Amino acid sequence: MKLRNLSPLSLAIIAALTTSVNAEETKTTAKQDAFEKIEVTARKRTESLFESPTAITSIGANLIDKANMSNLEDIGKYVPNLNITRYGVGNSAHASVFIRGIGLQDHVITTDPGVGVYLDGVYLGRQMGSNLSLPNVERVEVLRGPQGTLYGRNTLGGAVNVITKQPGDEGILTTTAKVGSRGRVAGDIYFNNALTDDLSMSASTSYKQRDGVGTAVNLANPEKEIGEEQEFSGRVAFKYQATSDLAFTFSLDGVDNESGQSPYTIELTAPLDPNDQNNGDFPLLTPDLIPANPDDLGTTVAGIESTSYSGWGTSFAADWAINDTYTSKFISSYRTSEYEGGLDDDASALNLSEFPEQGGADQYSFEVQLNATFDNMDFVSGLYFFNEDGFTRSEDFVFSPYNTPDSFGFFEINQETNSYAAYFNAGYDLTDDLSIGGGLRYSKDKKEANAIFPSFAERKYVSADFDAVTWDINASYQLSNNMNVYGQVQKGYQTGGFPPRPFGGPDQFSSFDETKAINYEIGLKGQVHENVSMMLAVFVTDYTDLALPFSDPTSGGGFVTIVENAGQSKAQGIELETTVAITDDFTIRSAVGYLDSEISEVAAGVQGIGKGDSPALTPRWTVMIAPSYFMDLNNGGTLAFNANYSYRSEMQGQSVFNYSETIDSRELVGFNISYTNPYGDMEVTLYGENVLNEVYDVGRLQQTGFVGVMRSNDRSEFGLKFKKDFEL
Repeated sequence: MKLRNLSPLSLAIIAALTTSVNAEETKTTAKQDAFEKIEVTARKRTESLFESPTAITSIGANLIDKANMSNLEDIGKYVPNLNITRYGVGNSAHASVFIRGIGLQDHVITTDPGVGVYLDGVYLGRQMGSNLSLPNVERVEVLRGPQGTLYGRNTLGGAVNVITKQPGDEGILTTTAKVGSRGRVAGDIYFNNALTDDLSMSASTSYKQRDGVGTAVNLANPEKEIGEEQEFSGRVAFKYQATSDLAFTFSLDGVDNESGQSPYTIELTAPLDPNDQNNGDFPLLTPDLIPANPDDLGTTVAGIESTSYSGWGTSFAADWAINDTYTSKFISSYRTSEYEGGLDDDASALNLSEFPEQGGADQYSFEVQLNATFDNMDFVSGLYFFNEDGFTRSEDFVFSPYNTPDSFGFFEINQETNSYAAYFNAGYDLTDDLSIGGGLRYSKDKKEANAIFPSFAERKYVSADFDAVTWDINASYQLSNNMNVYGQVQKGYQTGGFPPRPFGGPDQFSSFDETKAINYEIGLKGQVHENVSMMLAVFVTDYTDLALPFSDPTSGGGFVTIVENAGQSKAQGIELETTVAITDDFTIRSAVGYLDSEISEVAAGVQGIGKGDSPALTPRWTVMIAPSYFMDLNNGGTLAFNANYSYRSEMQGQSVFNYSETIDSRELVGFNISYTNPYGDMEVTLYGENVLNEVYDVGRLQQTGFVGVMRSNDRSEFGLKFKKDFEL
């Protein structure tokens, strides 16, 4: 699609959604030339959002600000068929990312996510304990569907690529402050400037805190309130332009968070095994032992009401333009993270099941690319290596199937992973209107793990190798100057592994194989009308050798174990994203996703999961509407009115239909009213988040006699934001 054929109004529509500019630029300059900034790097090449033959949503800094998105979880509210929740041992550091019915809600070191999360192209092996906040981010790209060639392992459902603002020659210092209800205080500082003719630097620091929503009622001096937030993070990057053809970029980022446990309670259900509730010396769990306020926690275990996580990472990249045709890129990275958390599963003063937990991981990676652009063809190729070494442990826990009320247990899992890959992806223009492309990737994982659990006589050591060849083919055709139609077939895979919680004994701690997927997709992108742009995708995805996470309360207490390659599933659906310019000053962005996803086949002998069950944390409907209205003032300033609505329909807490684990639908509404001064360097905003104070469940897990309910920490909040730019 040729950019010069788009009308000025269309340029303004897209620019308003993907660039962060001052008020005057939003009204004028953006209409003229800002569309060139609407680029994505989803295929590791820079291209127009509309020309990329895949389902991708690009959320720019302006929308992140106007929709009050502060972390990765918020991104999940505005992308079709994307759902992001937090459940890991009560720690808000965890993000369970699900795209089109594929994801993983566990976090133990032996589990791998079904959706890959990347920071400036660096794969994050652990989403527990990583920096998932979004200060000073340029954009977030969400790729839906298996990404088998360029991203490879653990992108079975898709990939989320967070792209930060890079060092440049723009001399600017931006300060932001935020105060609001519930004790909200936040602020950040962003700096970007050229230090010399060849060296530039960017730096940011951010702090946020908020009061809790409940208390640990049975603890005399709780360390934290339930739901309390306190976090500090920062990032610094340097770019050295050695020659006109060679540039080096170095970055360092870190995060430190000390917060309260996410709100958690239980609901009593009919015991799955009537004998378990009064077995031996264990007391009966009754409703009067559960705090009346579901945001309160009834535990008597000191310290379990608080959580923490910290981590830091560094990366080094070299970009070399070899000549007019070939370019090369090298990326290396090291990251480390650790966390503490835990759950009192029965949420009461009884010592039935408590798990204080710690975990951490170190990772490093290397990637080298050789890329080329010819008259009618381009390609991206590369070699990749990734190493991760991590652990999950729980000390002094009480677990009724294995302990008496006065005894304690211990478990620990360690794992090291080495991953290797080689890939090639190319595109070719057959005519001015017709392009074809495809790619091939070989991936290999080597894993070594060991574990000790109460049911193990001794520590067990295991190892396994996994490999896969994945590919994709695509074709795109320009229907008119403003419309693009594409079709693609993708094969992706998720590496195999070991069960995260083999409480049933050492025989459970054995490897399961890779899960594979084939995705068939057609799409339509572009300008439907002078005032309307759209992106439409229709897809069918078949998953085979599906390793299903499932908690079985009847065999070792309600904890997640992996059912070894239990079956197959099919997902089919439609995604529609539109932007409509009602007038030059009034636009409406919307996104609707429909997903029909179910388990289509279950292996013989597998208990609990049935054909027709839905995958976990997968709503059938996802809806987002975000209107924006601009008003010019007589003094040259601008008023901007932004609202946002997000809907997620009913879903299941596990990959099985169980009424007690049904998560109800939820609707969230927010707004921003901003004033920008005539110079465009100062902005004052009145904001509201979750203004209807919708309290919703983010996880439900059936256990013996009760269902554990992880409640949202996303509550109503109103306040003021102040932003000021200083030219340097």
